Amino acid sequence: MAQPVSEYQDIQGILRSGYGRLDAAVFLLLRITDPGASKAWLAAVAAAPDVARLDYRVTHAADFGAHIARALQVAITASGIRQLGAPESLFQDGALHAFPREFRLGMATEGDDTEGRSRRLGDIGDNAPSCWEWGGAPARTPDLLVMLYAEADGIAAFQQTVTADLAAGFEILRVLDTARAPSEGQPRREPFGFVDGISQPEIDWRAQRSPGPDGELEYGNLIAPGEFLLGYANEYGLMTQRPLLDAALDAQNVLPTAEDAPGWRDLGRNGSYLVFRHLEQDVAGFWHFVRSASPLDDGLSLAEAMVGRRLASGDPLITPLLTEMRGTGPDAGDIRQNRFSFDGDSDGLACPFGAHIRRANPRTADLPGGRQGLPQQLLRMLGLKRASPRDDLMSSSRFHRIIRRGRPYGDTAAGPRGIHFLCLNANIARQFEFIQNAWIVNARFNAMDGESDPLLGNRQPFPAAQPTDGFSLPQPFGPNRRITGLPRFVTVRGGAYFFLPGIRALRFLAAR
Repeated sequence: MAQPVSEYQDIQGILRSGYGRLDAAVFLLLRITDPGASKAWLAAVAAAPDVARLDYRVTHAADFGAHIARALQVAITASGIRQLGAPESLFQDGALHAFPREFRLGMATEGDDTEGRSRRLGDIGDNAPSCWEWGGAPARTPDLLVMLYAEADGIAAFQQTVTADLAAGFEILRVLDTARAPSEGQPRREPFGFVDGISQPEIDWRAQRSPGPDGELEYGNLIAPGEFLLGYANEYGLMTQRPLLDAALDAQNVLPTAEDAPGWRDLGRNGSYLVFRHLEQDVAGFWHFVRSASPLDDGLSLAEAMVGRRLASGDPLITPLLTEMRGTGPDAGDIRQNRFSFDGDSDGLACPFGAHIRRANPRTADLPGGRQGLPQQLLRMLGLKRASPRDDLMSSSRFHRIIRRGRPYGDTAAGPRGIHFLCLNANIARQFEFIQNAWIVNARFNAMDGESDPLLGNRQPFPAAQPTDGFSLPQPFGPNRRITGLPRFVTVRGGAYFFLPGIRALRFLAAR
């Protein structure tokens, strides 16, 4: 039986809010220089409200909905956790209660798994970790990520205060600024110009549904907390692997007891994993290409087809199809809250199969075809119902959702522009890495051939000499319209995997 989430004061607030009302943000990548001083700072920002050591602290999820003028969040890489003195049992290969392998190895670290992981993520060619500005090698990989959010007129002073306090225990590896939010009432847009941050899963905080292995016939947007929060049931109805410690190692009883492992303390409880990708976008190159390939409308229709949304409104391209299916205009809330699927667009005529939003979230249920009655379900399970060749190539979306918390960076006038992509998930391999490998960079996604994500693809031939620089536009009659020669529009400039601890876990690490 699913249990509602109630420990909001132990959860970092970014799991519940992207702090959209705070229109400025700065991300600090830090290296630990003095473990004692670094732990003193962590202890101060994770201290209980009645212990005033600093005039700021880690913002927790109980502040959701409240008017706050600034927020601070902390995430730590595997190397940082080690330097803070965490027990070595958390890093042992094959240990049931250790940090998972992908987190321990990192997004791109030296070792036997590096080349395979980089290829799975599409980090090859000019996207290879050896080309990154940060991350990709131990000397360039941060130990901590400190995320600062504030109103525009307060971010500089907030950053200055925090930076001064960090000086005793850390060196700043890199300061990553973000673009200012648009004026009130205007949607936030990514550098290509499309509305961003629309498609997000909804965490089932109140336990409105019971996750488990039983098939779900319709796509849903309400997802089990355990897909994002460690220590809770995930979509399989199970606990995701997370770092646990023998109770003897927590003599001060800082950590909660593991609900599913008597005698163990739960370091992962109320935490998550944060994936950070520094993505630079070639805005001029993108619009030059689509205008050249589709000159009649100045490239607008091709750009929208590649993204899967309207440029002006952000509405998905299938909106008119939903109107036709329902007989009335689709409810605006359904579109904005993602209560729709691509089931009615089985030929990809409204939204191409390879469009970015269709790759990033195919909106599939456990069984293909969406709404089905019991007879149709039985026929499908018995193999007696003929299905589309695409049906068996798609995995149910509910097992692979992520929460995105990124922000654009760069000025419209000059200089690099792009997105600091941040996402939260409880299982990096099954969620972020699966999406990136099976859906984004996979040249055979959705039974296609010779194309990867039209926005994020690296265009490197794979496998062997097979091209990946195409994009198909299904036509109602005759063969697909095929666009070839897509250049690379997005380049990876850095990245790392971080553990986003709960507040009690931060206190434990600070006290080691």
